[in-house]
Amino acid sequence: MRSTTELRDEILAAARAEFARYGLAGARIDRIARAAHASKERLYAHFGDKETLFREVFVADGAEFFRSVSLRPDAVPDFVGDIYDLACRRPEHLRMITWARLEGFTLDEPQADGAPVHAQTVAAIEAAQAAGHVDPAWDSTELIVVLFGIGLAWAHLPSPDAVTDDPAILASRRTAAVEAAARVVAHQTKGNNR
Repeated sequence: MRSTTELRDEILAAARAEFARYGLAGARIDRIARAAHASKERLYAHFGDKETLFREVFVADGAEFFRSVSLRPDAVPDFVGDIYDLACRRPEHLRMITWARLEGFTLDEPQADGAPVHAQTVAAIEAAQAAGHVDPAWDSTELIVVLFGIGLAWAHLPSPDAVTDDPAILASRRTAAVEAAARVVAHQTKGNNR
């Protein structure tokens, strides 16, 4: 017999798959319950309603996403590679964020280990600028947005060729993303401005 924690984890895993595929409006509690081998009554007893369950999955996915990537001042381009890898490995995280936005959910500032991710990332960019690894002309917040855009570019490309399991293609795309990030953060010289 499953413990309460095991049941809760199985419900969250089933809900993650359902919500990532169908969003809040299209998801069905009966499919989630069936996938978790639980009754709808047990599911409602743990989470109350479908929106509460969606929010819990969304918060957990956001926390997992941002715990999985961290920016080191001496390796800013590698941060983009890590984002690319995560988007390939766990596309449901991005789908959950997209569904939350479509549903009109307010996206709270992500946390990692109890601290705001944005503040940690800004501090890392500023340290990279101070150490000469990143062009100091960049506003740190704007640069973070650009770096995420590079790392997530393939995940958002509206083309059937965007999704692949071919290791050589994935490696080539990752290399291109890291190289693009390296060029973006490099010090600019006169006559070579953004």
